[in-house]
Amino acid sequence: MLYHFVKIVTYIHTYRYQMRILFFLYLLVIPSLLFSQGGAPKKNLDMNSEYSSIADTVKKKKNLIAKIEQYQIVTIEHDTTIVDTSLTLKSDYRHNYLRRDNFGLLPFANIGQPYNTLQYSLTNFSPFPDIGFQGKHFDFLSAEEINYYHVATPLTELFFNTTMGKGQNVDSFITLNTSKNLNFFGAYRGLRSEGKYINQLTSVGNFRIGTSYNTTDKRYILYLHYAYQDILNEENGGITTPEDFESGDPDFKNRQRLQVYLTDAESFLKGNRLFFDHAFRVNPKEASNNLYVTHQFNFENKFFEYKQPTVLSTVGNTSVQRFGESYVTSNIKDQTHFEKLYNKVGLTYENMLLGKFNFFIDDYRSNYKYYRIILDDNGEVAVNDNLYREINNIGAQYEYQKNKWNGRFLFTRSITKETISDLDAKLKYNLNEKIQFDFRYQNISKLPNNNYELYQSSYIEYNWSNDFKNEKINLLSAKIYTPWLNAEASYTVLTDHLYFADDATDQQIEDHEQIVKPFQYGGTINYLSLKANKEFKFGKFGLDNTLLYQKISQSDQPAEGPKQILNVPDFVTRNTFYYSSHFFKKALYLQTGVIFSYFTEYYGNDYNPVIAEFFVQDTKKIGNYPVFDFFLNARIRQTRIYLKAEHFNSAFSDSNYYAAPNNPYRDFVIRFGLVWNFFQ
Repeated sequence: MLYHFVKIVTYIHTYRYQMRILFFLYLLVIPSLLFSQGGAPKKNLDMNSEYSSIADTVKKKKNLIAKIEQYQIVTIEHDTTIVDTSLTLKSDYRHNYLRRDNFGLLPFANIGQPYNTLQYSLTNFSPFPDIGFQGKHFDFLSAEEINYYHVATPLTELFFNTTMGKGQNVDSFITLNTSKNLNFFGAYRGLRSEGKYINQLTSVGNFRIGTSYNTTDKRYILYLHYAYQDILNEENGGITTPEDFESGDPDFKNRQRLQVYLTDAESFLKGNRLFFDHAFRVNPKEASNNLYVTHQFNFENKFFEYKQPTVLSTVGNTSVQRFGESYVTSNIKDQTHFEKLYNKVGLTYENMLLGKFNFFIDDYRSNYKYYRIILDDNGEVAVNDNLYREINNIGAQYEYQKNKWNGRFLFTRSITKETISDLDAKLKYNLNEKIQFDFRYQNISKLPNNNYELYQSSYIEYNWSNDFKNEKINLLSAKIYTPWLNAEASYTVLTDHLYFADDATDQQIEDHEQIVKPFQYGGTINYLSLKANKEFKFGKFGLDNTLLYQKISQSDQPAEGPKQILNVPDFVTRNTFYYSSHFFKKALYLQTGVIFSYFTEYYGNDYNPVIAEFFVQDTKKIGNYPVFDFFLNARIRQTRIYLKAEHFNSAFSDSNYYAAPNNPYRDFVIRFGLVWNFFQ
């Protein structure tokens, strides 16, 4: 079976015709069906359960069979879920490059490029500053996103998906328990996608290994991982002549014929991290009152580079300086280095009735640096070469879990010169197994990311040294999950909000120059979002609906630049009509349907590759175009097969679809993928 799988993947990479992908699906399904019907007892297949049975892939020893509940995923906050091999709409929504539901995110034309944010409430806030370059971090896994595992037998998962043009997207994962107390895992994700436009190749590598350990009496517990990640993007800066794209001229259906601003530029982000979190119980035996010593360690370094061998861009037959004047005439190579070291030490008192009380002190140190300084005309330092931060916090966290209630309350505040604070309260209430309420309140004062405060570039206008105020965020959200409706509401108040905007003069704009700089809005921005999801079922047919409404207001308008600082569409919707059923004596589960996506027109943020950030603009609106995707998914045992015709209506609709100004959304493409689990 593995031999056939390798042959199929090789065949996909060699031939890209759409009908042959259907043939590959046939080759996968038919042998698996024959094997399922002839090689496995019928009683081992339980396709009606929430999770597919793993009895057929686990060797029997003395009639003991591992249950799916014994394959657990644990987060750093010790929340536990179970491995899911079912085929549902949710698994289809997660079958993408990010491996999660990307509702509220708008991808660029090629896989592995940035995502424009349609739903602002997806933004997470931390009081600590990071390197910045947020356009490159959508697929950069943070320490909090790394999971740990506890499995009864070795578990393997293979993910594969075709890409845009030549390339592949794979993610392989394995985990095993060498004993009941010790688990190891390793994973590697690789992406290479050529894209449809000039200079749009993406190449991504993501390697992570880790372990979790606890003594038999749970006196000592350890979670540890190491991660190395690199993200390479060829940057074309968008198309120079949107009218050619929108014209409908058949000559421009070959996207390589559309002129772009940059033909040889690229950006590169890499980083590696060593992280561990462990705890030791002081009292030898677990009792109704326990005392723990806790410690968390995180060492991480990141490196960002922007390269552009050819400085001048061409628009029509005219040479332009896309990002203004530069210190050099060729071979721009801007490099930014960042290191951080974080330690948190605490004492936890646990009472079986009252919950857990944790008191801690942490130490955060980072160095954001360049290996040069910028001098002004008088020979004095205009832009420094580094930004060093040293922050100490004291804090407390309370956790309570009993009966139907589950709460976590955190408060931290700095005791050093640079002031930050974070109050984060989360509360869950489970009325019963089907109805759950979630509440959250966060009040945070955060330092700006480093690239707002300091940046150096070979482009003269892209050098700055600032001293911005802390951003203040007040967030209140509520969620409800019921069999009839899932809904959530979020209200956020932003003060001293930081953003990037184009600061080009009228003459520079006429000359196609883009001069992006950081700004701080001193007023108040109010953001409201309401989101609802409801699924209707009619026998074997279903209709899944998700609707998002957003409203933004701000206290006043800035004196210059864009008048609206935070921009999102008023409405975003996704509606899926589908059919699902079992075939071949329940050996095959099939799901097929159409997904409709839409968002209203608005001034979507534009993207700048020099600083890898989205910036506010008010010259061109995007949106108000429908996207239809056709999908055909199948499950055979623990194998889920995905076939999707993405944005098929673009073949006969107007070419007015953009992910950002000058950056078109994806054209019609047929993609094939699978997720294959092995329980050994």
